[in-house]
Amino acid sequence: MNVTLRVIAGPHTGRVFSFSEHETFLIGRSDAAHFCLPEDRFFSRHHCLLEIAPPQIFIRDLGSTNGTYVNGQRIDAVHLKSGDRIQGGETILEVEVSAEAPPTEQYTEDAVTSTLPSVITVECLNCGIRAEASASRPDSKLSFLCEDCRDKLRKNPQPIPNYQMIRVLGQGGMGSVMLARSVSDGRVVAIKTLLPEVAVSEQSLKRFTREIEVAASLQHPHIVGYLEHGTHNGIVYLVTEFINGRDAAKLAKDRGGRLPHPEVVQIVTQTLDALDFAHSLGFVHRDIKEQNILVSGDYPEYVAKLTDFGLAKSYKQSGMSGVTMVGDVAGTIAYMPPEQVRDFKEVRPPSDIYATGMTAYSLLTGAHALDIRPKAGISETVKAIFEKPLIPIANRAPEVPRPIAQVIERALAKKPDDRWASAGAMREALLNAAGR
Repeated sequence: MNVTLRVIAGPHTGRVFSFSEHETFLIGRSDAAHFCLPEDRFFSRHHCLLEIAPPQIFIRDLGSTNGTYVNGQRIDAVHLKSGDRIQGGETILEVEVSAEAPPTEQYTEDAVTSTLPSVITVECLNCGIRAEASASRPDSKLSFLCEDCRDKLRKNPQPIPNYQMIRVLGQGGMGSVMLARSVSDGRVVAIKTLLPEVAVSEQSLKRFTREIEVAASLQHPHIVGYLEHGTHNGIVYLVTEFINGRDAAKLAKDRGGRLPHPEVVQIVTQTLDALDFAHSLGFVHRDIKEQNILVSGDYPEYVAKLTDFGLAKSYKQSGMSGVTMVGDVAGTIAYMPPEQVRDFKEVRPPSDIYATGMTAYSLLTGAHALDIRPKAGISETVKAIFEKPLIPIANRAPEVPRPIAQVIERALAKKPDDRWASAGAMREALLNAAGR
């Protein structure tokens, strides 16, 4: 499945942008935009953002001055379909969803029109209700869970073969986490069940599990260990070691919303130790936040472990996720650096360093490092990531020693080259600043 954006009017008529997997696409006058329009004065610097997960496309206006229009109607956010036209100023882009590979390079009048995707009937694996889904071929076989069943299974996950479920530990966007016991040896484990948001092909499920197998090779004292994975009734599950503790977000919440700087230093330096190891092997986490750091023990004997290594990336890129910006994901996006918002497919270690800085800032201050309202929407959040300056830690937590604040603030530079050169370098700097 492919999505193609063709520029059919304006200074860049003839340009073609093609997408075959989950990507974001920023349009505006800024140099950071994928489609940069400095000569079109009707565009804002960061005008609109598209999230594309073929065959799904979602567009969101980023609070632009002159507005984003779809088929002549001004929009805030809307799903797009093949044939829709996006306009801002003099520029018009036409959307095409196709089942075949898109044309390369430039669009011409005699370019071959790609085959439209097939619409097939799928049945929910849980309740059997029927729905329609787009597929590359009319004979495609897709796994599908309806929205009602996804919600029920998130709240009350099914037992997994060979494990006795004890209780649900939590629910998230992708599924649930439950505490369980292995029938064979009695070991207590955590099981994460992942519920695909859209109809998924067998090929996509296999690709996802292959990527999980690779991530499972990360064995480190500060990374939650994977034990096994599989599928059951169309649901992917991951079995990991159970950490008897709380995530860092709950730890801070239980202490009034923030932690003393010695405790934050201990949690963050252990997290950076795990990242330095993973980065040396070519792995990037992509979703660091307090909720993905599990902390056991009592200070000063904290043991912090990173969980969900690479899970968000593989979940999205394998096609198990639909477009996410429809929902309230501003909290997760708020931890992303500008380059990850612009292109979350090509994320490198500096993005993890930025997100670790955001996590440390939040644990120290109980607030976000940028001037973002607690219930800000995605448009406001994205604009802040690109345009708003960092609020110094001293403004919100003056008790934090300046050397520690400086280490964390450097991690939050908007340009990757201005951050710490590695997770290991940031860890050493933080330890030195804390006098350890």
